[in-house]
Amino acid sequence: MGNENSVLRKAGDVVLFIVIMGLLLPFLLIGALYVWLDGLLFLLPFTVVLYMSLGTVLFVRMFGKSKHEKVVYRVIIGVVSLSLIVAVPSIYNKTRPVVQDGQVDTNAYELFSDHTKVVALTEPSTLKIKDNLPIIDGATALYPVYAAFAQAVYPEKKYDQYDSEVMSNRTGEAYNNLINGRADIIFALAPSDQQLATAKRLGKELKLTPIGKEAFVFFVNEKNPVQSLTVDEIKGIYTGDITNWREVGGKKKDIRAFQRPEDSGSQTALQHFMGDMPIMDPPVEDIASLMGTVIDQVSDYKNYNNAIGYTFRYYSTEMTKNNAIRLLSVNGVEPTKKTIRLGDYPITNELYAVTAGSDNPHIETFIDWILSDQGQEIVEKTGYVSIQ
Repeated sequence: MGNENSVLRKAGDVVLFIVIMGLLLPFLLIGALYVWLDGLLFLLPFTVVLYMSLGTVLFVRMFGKSKHEKVVYRVIIGVVSLSLIVAVPSIYNKTRPVVQDGQVDTNAYELFSDHTKVVALTEPSTLKIKDNLPIIDGATALYPVYAAFAQAVYPEKKYDQYDSEVMSNRTGEAYNNLINGRADIIFALAPSDQQLATAKRLGKELKLTPIGKEAFVFFVNEKNPVQSLTVDEIKGIYTGDITNWREVGGKKKDIRAFQRPEDSGSQTALQHFMGDMPIMDPPVEDIASLMGTVIDQVSDYKNYNNAIGYTFRYYSTEMTKNNAIRLLSVNGVEPTKKTIRLGDYPITNELYAVTAGSDNPHIETFIDWILSDQGQEIVEKTGYVSIQ
């Protein structure tokens, strides 16, 4: 009878163990799904180890002998610690400050708001468009300037940034909207070869009207001792010929040369800057797609002390104001409004009003006004350099 009770008790313990582990299993699956979708795949081994460790502890407490418990616990602590140590580099990578092209709060430039950062003319606008407003879109970095154009010329009302006559959908989407007839004018840098090819395939001819100038800039972590690079050194970095900061006067550290996604304004600017020189493959990150597969995505700039990235002067100094990075001089020349205006800074880009054959009757008049003294006053007041 005693043996029978012992067997039943052990059978009950086994059932209880299975039930407890079964109840914990959904938490493991939810945790695994979270780390998968949030790009934290490096935590998956730790999650599994933690689940197995809890199961082992429970098993030892229920069925093991006390003299073995300390050994088992030490092994568990060692395995959990090892899984954490393996994840440390990826955890460090995830915690680095990130610089993105789309991290600006464009709501601060809301049209006709009492607290808007949009600049205003000193005198009333000589042009007013009351109806059949041209639909405008553009790059994030140019939203402050074309929002100011619209505030000076368009009727006062609410303009949704993603669905109105004055939108801000970033460079790639703005070109798509223009080419597909969902926008009449966009304000951006020159199109990429792919955007030009798409326009040609759809029978659209892109007309680019320069409205201002801006510096294409390269930046590093503020602790990087390198203050200036030559044009040739920058090209050497992005072809992969220069791989260590020591080669350009810095510390002995491998260079992490970040890039931007295809068809973004800054990536197109890099391609134009590099000309025919091949650009090295960019750093990528593994991310989980909605289809459940892992795909590569161009990595956002992470502010390591050996990293280099690029953007535009106004976007960096006025819109993001990131004090953790420092803009590099190029050929010994700092990127300032003065050096852009004088042509001393060697990597200067024109800003364009781009059209694609819209039949809106106000387009030419609007662009003429942008090129007038009042339009160029807005360009200067916003922080860019006028085309005049």
